[in-house]
Amino acid sequence: MQSGRSWAGAIPLLRRLLARLRVAFPRARFRIRLDGGFASPEVFAFLEAEGVEYVVAMASNVRLVKRSRRLLGRARMLSKASGQTEHLYGETRYAARKWPRKRRVIIKAEVVRHPGRDPKNNPRFVVTNLADAPEAVYAIYCGRGDMENRLKELHQGLALDRTSCHRFLANQFRVLLSLAAYILFQSLQAQARGTACAGAQVSTLRERLLKLAAWIERSVRRIVVHLPATGGWLPTWQQIARRLAAAPA
Repeated sequence: MQSGRSWAGAIPLLRRLLARLRVAFPRARFRIRLDGGFASPEVFAFLEAEGVEYVVAMASNVRLVKRSRRLLGRARMLSKASGQTEHLYGETRYAARKWPRKRRVIIKAEVVRHPGRDPKNNPRFVVTNLADAPEAVYAIYCGRGDMENRLKELHQGLALDRTSCHRFLANQFRVLLSLAAYILFQSLQAQARGTACAGAQVSTLRERLLKLAAWIERSVRRIVVHLPATGGWLPTWQQIARRLAAAPA
């Protein structure tokens, strides 16, 4: 996020969104994950006043790094012994200068190791009101990054940002088409588990499974699509097709 008051526009949006969600889901608990650009006293005060669960990243500073030193030292010993990247989790109670009180801060003490390079300390910090174990809280926060990957899929694989029409409704319809296509791709991704395309994102699935040369035969009663008899991804294509209830000819 950008520096300054990048968080300011989030509070009105969250206020309206939470009001609508509470009407639709009156018994639900709401959890909000935010990156470090939103770690401001105003945002924390709003989230606590709303009574929601939150997990918010926080930029490193001298005081937090000092509190993470002992945990980083242990992680460094583990990394030296294993020769791999290692990380440990802990917590502290911390209050920035503008905070009215201390809040729970999760510490991820990570030592990153790459071949041919010196090991590097990589401490990370997350502010939360959750009571879960530190490692569990950090795993919850990491889910935010996965959501960003899904947005990247929509932009890069399905052209969500292609809104060049002159009318708002036309652009809105194009966005809805991209979202509908993504739902279909989610079904395809689910059926790709255990295949050579397991974990593949939208753009990869398009390249491997959909961009195929075909011969189309039309008659009065039917349209037949003849697909290639060979290909690098043909076994995967056939396996997924059968899972989707396609019957071989």
